[in-house]
Amino acid sequence: MSDQEPRKVFLAVSGMSPQIITETLYALIQEKHWIPDEVHLITTEQGKQNAVLQLLEGERHFQRLLKDYQVNQPVLFSEQNIAVIQDANGQVLADLRTPQDNETAADTICTVIRELTSDADTELHVSLAGGRKTMGFYAGYALSLFGRPQDRLSHVLVSEGYESLRDFFYPTPTTRVIYDRDGKSLDASKAQVWLAEIPFVRLRGGLSQSLLNGQHGFSETVALARKATEKAHLQLFPTCGEYRMNGEPGKLRVRSF
Repeated sequence: MSDQEPRKVFLAVSGMSPQIITETLYALIQEKHWIPDEVHLITTEQGKQNAVLQLLEGERHFQRLLKDYQVNQPVLFSEQNIAVIQDANGQVLADLRTPQDNETAADTICTVIRELTSDADTELHVSLAGGRKTMGFYAGYALSLFGRPQDRLSHVLVSEGYESLRDFFYPTPTTRVIYDRDGKSLDASKAQVWLAEIPFVRLRGGLSQSLLNGQHGFSETVALARKATEKAHLQLFPTCGEYRMNGEPGKLRVRSF
C-alpha cells in the first residue's frame, strides 16, 4: 500500500430491503468514524429497483443520511455501483430460488470481491447482513479467500421494534415519525444500531497468482484454494515434460526437470 490515504470501499449484499446500506453506513460513520469513498451493492434485479427508488430517488434516504450527519466529503453511490446477479445467458435474476441461482450469485460475489481487493490502495468493508443467508455466506467466504489485512467484515444489528421496518433506514438525529407493521407510531431517532465486526481467516497469502487474477467461479476457486492448502504431492513425467501438483497438470522445460 502506498503512503497516500487508501480508498475506502463499502460493499453490501441485499435482497428486497436496501435499508441494510443506510443502517450499516450510519454505524460506520457514527460508531467507527469510517466514511467510505464509494459504496457498492450486489443484489437481484428487484433489489436494484428497490435500492434506486428508496435510496437514490424518492426520499433519497442515502443522501439524507449524509446530510443529517454532516458528511461533507463525497461518497459515490449510483446505479453504476450496483451489480445485478445474472445467469450464464446474461439474464438478470429477479430472485434466488434454485441451486443454480445460488451458484450464480456466488460467482458474482466472488468476482466483485476479487476485483475490489485487487488494488492494494483500497480498504474494503463488507457487510453480510443483507439478502438471503446464502448471499451473506458467500460474501464472507469470498472475503476470507481474497481479503487483505486492511479489509473488514461486519453484521449490523438494529434494536427491537425497528428491525426490518419498511420506513426505517437509520436513527435520525431529530424526531422522525415512522410506523410499525401494526400502525403504531415510532420515533426513528430513538432506534439503536450496532456494528458487530466479524473476525475471519485470511487465505489470500496461500493462493496462486492465477486465482488472484483469474476468472474462476466460486466453486472452482474454493476447490483450487483447498488444493493449495493440502500437503504437496508432486508427480513428474520426464518423457513428456509434464507434471502434476496435487492433481493439477503443468509443463516444465528440460532444464527445469
